[in-house]
Amino acid sequence: MAIHLLMRRYTITGRVQGVGFRYHAAMKARAVGVTGYAHNDPDGSVEVYAEGTVEQLDALHLFLAQGPSFARVDSIRFSEGTIRVRAHRDFSTG
Repeated sequence: MAIHLLMRRYTITGRVQGVGFRYHAAMKARAVGVTGYAHNDPDGSVEVYAEGTVEQLDALHLFLAQGPSFARVDSIRFSEGTIRVRAHRDFSTG
């Protein structure tokens, strides 16, 4: 049975910069086997690009919707698509 890989591109708004959001997102992503990246956007939001199975991405989504204890997530939006191979080998922050 083939494993179906997905990608999701998230935009998370609220108090998500300067509170360890990207660091904790990377820790969770690595723990569940998701590859991709998280970075701060100039408008104060955080963008997360994630690749993995639906189960892996759903586990990451649960974390992103809440964030670490010092964060406040006001909204989370994402788009999703299928991929054939992962474009990233790890999860990075920048």
